[in-house]
Amino acid sequence: MSRFSETLDRLAATIEQRKGSSPESSYTAKLLSEGVERAAKKLGEEAVEVVIAAVQKDRDGLAAESADLMYHFLVVLAAAGVSLDDVAAWLESREGRSGLEEKAWRRKSET
Repeated sequence: MSRFSETLDRLAATIEQRKGSSPESSYTAKLLSEGVERAAKKLGEEAVEVVIAAVQKDRDGLAAESADLMYHFLVVLAAAGVSLDDVAAWLESREGRSGLEEKAWRRKSET
């Protein structure tokens, strides 16, 4: 297992543990208590910060903002009841299919 996936697994587990914590003692618990809408808004804000750092070619800023983005992404998943395994299943289902094929498949399934 890679360092990245181990870190994500630990972070996802910590977020799950914080679901029952007091919002006064945990930022994660506070976000979760405010619902998926608030968590998703924070995710969007972090995504914009990632884009800005990337466009500015700020390597350290991009890494730091990406960490914030990943954290908020995991909080949104937890708030919505979606696991990393659920996400992995979708990624695995797309393996071996080009991005263009994937987009065509999505368009077909939406109609």
